[in-house]
Amino acid sequence: MTHEEEIIARLERLENRITPMADTARAVGELRDELAPRINEAVHSLIRELADVEADFQLEDLLHLVKKALRNTKNLSFTLDQLKNMIDFAVTIEPLLKSSVPQIILYLDELERSGVFRLLQTGMETLKAIGNSYSEDDLDQIRTGTVRLAGTLKQLSRPEALDFIERAAQLPGRVDLSAAKTVGPWGLFWALGDEEIKQGLGVVLELTRGLVTLKPPQPA
Repeated sequence: MTHEEEIIARLERLENRITPMADTARAVGELRDELAPRINEAVHSLIRELADVEADFQLEDLLHLVKKALRNTKNLSFTLDQLKNMIDFAVTIEPLLKSSVPQIILYLDELERSGVFRLLQTGMETLKAIGNSYSEDDLDQIRTGTVRLAGTLKQLSRPEALDFIERAAQLPGRVDLSAAKTVGPWGLFWALGDEEIKQGLGVVLELTRGLVTLKPPQPA
């Protein structure tokens, strides 16, 4: 290879290296030309925004904020830890909410179709009407009476009381009052031969004996 050919080869290698650099520089220049107007707009917008707070902003306020933040570093750290715990809790409970929320919505929709919410609304309106219709003393009396009625219902809910009420409720269906006839003394006498009548009279006597509890207590 002659000296001239060696120089030409070196120039070609230099051209191959410089060409990508020139292309890159040209691309950077084009990017700069495109970004320059946007940067100028952003700077002007920032200046306008800062001009709005110029009258309210004081450097002393910023220093006071920095000092306060430094004094409450532990509180800020604790707050950030609690925030992290809340985020972790939200991330953990998210799958459960995704599965449970539709079920809750379906359940509430079922309650709505069943009229439960209308019943609650009616109950609230009834309570409101009672509150508007009676004085405070009347409401106290109603409350006291309701408590006593609850005690009475408790007594009636005992098994023996429920059995008695159930048997008493069956009585109208077992008696045909349309077949009742006038009975005189001799009719009563002959009726004593009926076994059911004798058992019924025994029940009446036991009930009569128990009616003494209805008598109010006599003052001492």
